[in-house]
Amino acid sequence: QVQLVESGGDLVQPGGSLSLSCGASGLTFTWYDMSWYRQVLGKERELVAHIDRTGRRIYYRDSVKGRFTISRDNAKNTLTLQMNRLKPVDSAVYYCKAESSIGGTFWGQGTQVIVSS
Repeated sequence: QVQLVESGGDLVQPGGSLSLSCGASGLTFTWYDMSWYRQVLGKERELVAHIDRTGRRIYYRDSVKGRFTISRDNAKNTLTLQMNRLKPVDSAVYYCKAESSIGGTFWGQGTQVIVSS
């Protein structure tokens, strides 16, 4: 059974930092491209950052470039999103996604990030 479990969401002040983690189990992690998405209630889920299965190809949405860093540890089956200089507009539920043409697509349950003073 595939499981993606996000953690690290919290309430943080503007300008602060958080590190989100996604632990994967039940799949061959190195087969999967990994992504972080976020969603605000009433809005569509949006792609925040993506890293391919090798870790060499990375994408960020424009609004987080220079502030967020996505990384993966294939030995530990873990995906990380380091978020710095957080803004209130970054408040959302953050989801981890695993995608592979061989294995399919899987989502985690999400972790809440609130940026507020």
